[in-house]
Amino acid sequence: MIAGLEVADIFRRHGDAYRRAHEGHLGRVERRVMSAITLCRTAELGGHIEACSDCGLIRCAYNSCRDRHCPKCQGQARAEWLAARQAELLPVPYFHVVFTLPAPVAEIAFQNKERLYAILFKTAAETLRRIAADPKHLGAEIGLVAVLHTWGQNLHHHPHVHCVVPGGGPSLDGTRWVACRPGFFLPVRVLSRLFRRLFLGELHGAFEAGELGFFGALAPLAEPIAFARRLKELRRVEWVVYAKPPFGGPEQVLAYLGRHTHRVAIANSRLISITDEAVTLLWKDYRHHAKRKIMTLGTDEFIRRFLLHTLPDGFHRIRHYGFLANRHRTAKLALCRKLLDVPPSDPAPADQAFRPHLLDRCPCCGGAMITLGALPRPQPRRPAFWHDSS
Repeated sequence: MIAGLEVADIFRRHGDAYRRAHEGHLGRVERRVMSAITLCRTAELGGHIEACSDCGLIRCAYNSCRDRHCPKCQGQARAEWLAARQAELLPVPYFHVVFTLPAPVAEIAFQNKERLYAILFKTAAETLRRIAADPKHLGAEIGLVAVLHTWGQNLHHHPHVHCVVPGGGPSLDGTRWVACRPGFFLPVRVLSRLFRRLFLGELHGAFEAGELGFFGALAPLAEPIAFARRLKELRRVEWVVYAKPPFGGPEQVLAYLGRHTHRVAIANSRLISITDEAVTLLWKDYRHHAKRKIMTLGTDEFIRRFLLHTLPDGFHRIRHYGFLANRHRTAKLALCRKLLDVPPSDPAPADQAFRPHLLDRCPCCGGAMITLGALPRPQPRRPAFWHDSS
């Protein structure tokens, strides 16, 4: 494996050719993401010159693109988000539930990302909350953190939502804490059936409201009869809801969230080699006990798969529900701690384990880096024939 390979290297070497080859099919978001990742931490974005106060090392530090799709960015945002989640942890078991869209729905979602991903969030959360509130199962108000992933290890489009859920919640009258059974949260078969019914109801409503678009091979679904037929077929399909074993403790919850919340598609560390024709990467085959394997994709295909996972502008891929919802989180968590008879949790600075690589420290001796001056972004070049009319 060659150290330091980046998705940005692939875009720099092959991005222009990809743009030319897909001129009529590349959207504004995809073009912006490619450009941002290509320019990230280069002189094109400006930066500053800094020196080590101990050993005297001088280096140029260039600005990051801060695009959420960039494998190099989001480190500080991740650390701050994790610190906030650490302050919210309760001394109870935590469970991990995954809601996955069947392939015939996933292809509709790809052409209607903003609407269908929002429905996925809404119905997954409503499914958990409704079944948990049922006295036959738990009879409690629960809270959850939901994170959207649209990829699998092979980078194909595979939309699903990961939900991290405390194993219990306040009773419906708010007078006591209701804990789930040891090692068991909610029945996945019941969750699956309700999830399917709620999602298809929302999908039908979106179609009736004219909120869906269908293109290419899916164009026939724009006809009501064909769409109704698709819904009927989907009611017969088993929808996958997977409940993973409970986390071992709060530390495992944070470690999991730290790996999965602030990244998209692939980490740079999975890249093995890049040539003029292909990209080779590591992947885990979960159908064979998460065995580590090597995959080689043509450069065009790698870029295509990476861009499958760009998100609409302003779309939130991390959401909070129930007693963890933003609008009443503080009061609800105070009630949970009161019912559990545990002291309030004081907000703390980001734990060292979740801080990004310290760019303000010298890579040679660890000394503090002091800014010497700014490196402005280069000005666009004027054409040779351009003359100032003044």
